Amino acid sequence: MAAPLDGITILDWTQWQMGPWASSMMADLGARIIHIENRATGDNGRYLKFPGVAELPEGRGAYFEVNNRGKESIAIDLSKNEGKDVIFRLVKNSDVFLHNFRQGVPESLGLGYEALKACNPRLIYVAASGYGPGGPEAMEPAFDMIGLARSGIMTMLGGPDNPPLTIGGAIADQMGGIMTAYGILAAIIARERLGVGQQVDVSHLGSMMTLQGLTIGMQLYHQQDLSGYLKTDRKKARNPLWNHYPCKDNTWLMLGMLVPDEKWPIVCRALNIPHLEKDPRFENIEKRMENAGDLISLMDAIFLQKTAAEWTKILKDAGDVICTPVQRTPDLEHDPQVVANEYIIDAHHEVFGPVKVLGLPVHLSETPGKVRCEAPAFGQNTEEVLMDLGGLSWEEIESLKEKEVIV
Repeated sequence: MAAPLDGITILDWTQWQMGPWASSMMADLGARIIHIENRATGDNGRYLKFPGVAELPEGRGAYFEVNNRGKESIAIDLSKNEGKDVIFRLVKNSDVFLHNFRQGVPESLGLGYEALKACNPRLIYVAASGYGPGGPEAMEPAFDMIGLARSGIMTMLGGPDNPPLTIGGAIADQMGGIMTAYGILAAIIARERLGVGQQVDVSHLGSMMTLQGLTIGMQLYHQQDLSGYLKTDRKKARNPLWNHYPCKDNTWLMLGMLVPDEKWPIVCRALNIPHLEKDPRFENIEKRMENAGDLISLMDAIFLQKTAAEWTKILKDAGDVICTPVQRTPDLEHDPQVVANEYIIDAHHEVFGPVKVLGLPVHLSETPGKVRCEAPAFGQNTEEVLMDLGGLSWEEIESLKEKEVIV
């Protein structure tokens, strides 16, 4: 069965995470991804280690494996004219050229949009950056933490008395990669419909602002800072039925009733506090908001009597109360919903053997994607790609090796 991006070839001149994550998403949808690496150093992400985390076989790193699964690797010295000539030959037969270097770096090497467009007018040229293509900081470098800081999201985390808080897992890189993939798909559709190639620009800043689209959009309409309203102490949450509670055995339960009045009587019965249903302090959403601190203290004491899983069953049985346990990320691989929807799947890695890996977050009934869990070894596919996609002869490839243009 065909995958959505079968036949699409992407030249992936990226490193670290934002760009590689975007192209890995394209690989899952069937695109051929040629990961272009520096002949001398490779992708810096290959060597990123995490102190205290177990080593993987053959010196491989999980960071690189996750960000580069399903790709091919070629290693080229782009400081040499022969290396740049190779890129132009590959561009002629490619659909997308993706990079995440600072603005000005590709241009300094003769690999800017105008140069590659002249070689292939239908090319989609994608630049993933920290701050976007315009403005005084367009050429500034940026990593994940910079995207978190600049976008405002750090001030929206935690309670009102917390200092700005970071988020683990390189969320700005992840979100930047997702939005880069979004841009690539939009440009592919435009080219198929209208026959035009174009440049696509994506940034940490714009991506993280999109992640907060509701918050920022509301603030713009109201022309006021809503962080004091949206960033609240759990013990003073305006809607106690839109809050999380500590349970037995250090577990937590999240209640998710945005319009809570119809569920309030059911919650009272389930928690064995029917006398509070008509209590003047709590009888409707406005009163519960006024007296949130008192109600949350009462509910805290009750929820501590059972585990989150036990409370979930009690609340669901009582009347389909919207709630769920607060999970840790290691819990996800055992979550029946995750397993049933193949958000984590069993796979076989050519080096690691049987592994569990992330599946696809989007399911297509007629053209499903497929996870190829291995990331390529450094320069593993150089010869194959140059002959197949670039049309180079074996003699030309040997000459480039002798000149130390490729490995």
